[in-house]
Amino acid sequence: MIDLPPLALSVRQPWAWAIVAGHKPIENRSAGSIRAGRMTVGPICVHAAKGLTRKEFEWGYWRLDKHGVQCPRPEDLPRSAIIGVVDVVEIIDKSDSEWFGGQIGLVLENAVAIDPIPTPGTLGYFEWEKGGSLAPIAPWMTKFDPQREEQQAGLFDDLPLGFKETPRRPGR
Repeated sequence: MIDLPPLALSVRQPWAWAIVAGHKPIENRSAGSIRAGRMTVGPICVHAAKGLTRKEFEWGYWRLDKHGVQCPRPEDLPRSAIIGVVDVVEIIDKSDSEWFGGQIGLVLENAVAIDPIPTPGTLGYFEWEKGGSLAPIAPWMTKFDPQREEQQAGLFDDLPLGFKETPRRPGR
């Protein structure tokens, strides 16, 4: 077991998973959230937030697939738990990275996934304590199917994801 930092940052799924799996090297935040959350460089725990809507997941799944990343199914993504550790090595306001899309970015390195530790989260960096339980699986999660309606019985598994249209980014 690795030593876990006392501070955590809550990130919605599937982005929390993408960070601890080493696929997402920048976490975007507003300048206000960086200041209000007392965010600095150093090791932090990655907390998977409790909330996850279908639209958020579909857009994240689509976005990760664009980068060649196979995202787990929504019911397989733990929520309301510490799921890993990462080093914040720099805080930037400019980048050519396709992962940079906010006012400010936390540059992440050395991600390590861990078995989920249930804990409630909050905004900004927060001191976490073990407690509570994992968020329950929502009914839509077990019915999620990104493949085209025509792709039945594995006949066309080599085709790309089949959203009828590009999912709209939530909150935009």
